[in-house]
Amino acid sequence: MIRMRVFLLGFAFAGAFVTRCAAQNAPAAPQSLTLQQAEQTALQNHPQLQAAQSLEVVAKAQAQETRSAYYPYASASLTGAMAESGSRIAAGGLNNPIIYDRYANGVTVGQLVTDFGRTHELVKSSDLHVQAQQSDTIATRADVLLRVDRAYFGALKAQTLLNVAQETVAERQLVADQVTTMAQNQLRSDLDVSFANVDLAQAQLLLVQVQNDLETSFAELSYALGYNDQRRFQLAEEPMPTEAPGDLAPMIAQALANRPDLAGRRLDAQSAQSYATAERDLWFPTLSSVGAAGLVPFRQDTLTSRYAAAGFNLNVPIFNGHLFGALRSEASARAEAQEQELRDLEDLVVRDVRTAWLNAKTDYQRLSVTDQLLAQANQALDLAQSRYQLGLGSIVELSQAQLNATQARIAETSARYDYRIQQSELNFELGNLR
Repeated sequence: MIRMRVFLLGFAFAGAFVTRCAAQNAPAAPQSLTLQQAEQTALQNHPQLQAAQSLEVVAKAQAQETRSAYYPYASASLTGAMAESGSRIAAGGLNNPIIYDRYANGVTVGQLVTDFGRTHELVKSSDLHVQAQQSDTIATRADVLLRVDRAYFGALKAQTLLNVAQETVAERQLVADQVTTMAQNQLRSDLDVSFANVDLAQAQLLLVQVQNDLETSFAELSYALGYNDQRRFQLAEEPMPTEAPGDLAPMIAQALANRPDLAGRRLDAQSAQSYATAERDLWFPTLSSVGAAGLVPFRQDTLTSRYAAAGFNLNVPIFNGHLFGALRSEASARAEAQEQELRDLEDLVVRDVRTAWLNAKTDYQRLSVTDQLLAQANQALDLAQSRYQLGLGSIVELSQAQLNATQARIAETSARYDYRIQQSELNFELGNLR
């Protein structure tokens, strides 16, 4: 009896341990996710957006670096020297200053008075570059949102198609079982069984492909959300938009005015033009002032106990091996290149808006057509099944009706989610995704 109790107790502990391990190793339940939650997650996690935000900080720092030329500079100095009596620097230069024993401390202050507009143009160029980088950040944000929308609706489409494939397998399995039973009772031929089994195998192949597509969709969605591992989600359905795309001409005008990448390219072109002007201004003189003051508590008798001086410097460029001319030519050519790239991008935006508008319009028309196709295919399948059960139709007729019904369901599902994707594409092209 005692041995039996020990055995039962050990068996209970073993069962509890196995159950716990199974619970720990069981896959986690899919995370519930709406489109809005997916977009917010991507905006917080995606490295491309974080990189764009960091580049915006870099641009602001560079603008501050350029603007620092407007302000005076000040430095403090501590200097000490010991030398032999009567020592002079005799080599390394044309002059021979005397070195005095001393210790001194002081400050030096300098200020750029004017460079006749060059610093102004450099600051202007930097400020425009900051604005361009801010527009690039918005454009990156829009690109991240578009990628999320594509992946989200692509995964929803794959989930729905998986349900279609599973139902198709179940329906064709039922037909195959029924035909096999009827053939065993000499009510149908072996040819009918072969056709039914072929249809079942095709449905199973469809199921395998759709399962793979679903895993691929979740991988794409995980990347779009900024995750480095693949995650599974329970996605919420989004309401289907009912309106058709509007007129094309206002959309093109809206895109040219609103697209953040276009705005960024325009600002970059203006920045390049200001920089080219600044390079031209290198030929202008530069006027600066400087002042210095300090104390000399330890010194030789020839030095005073304090010092102070002020002065100015006017630097007039005369010749430097055509350096300034080359810099100006380079900057002007870069500015012209920016202008041409802006033109090319504007043409590209017009083309992309027109393409997205045509695709959205086509997908909107597909919605009603595929609804009609699905209704007709289901009606034809019902009639084919009734005719086959009554012995009035052939297995070929039933097989074709099943195939048409499956294709119609796939087409109707694809049309719904493809239209949502095209709506996001069109909003992106119009600059509405922010």
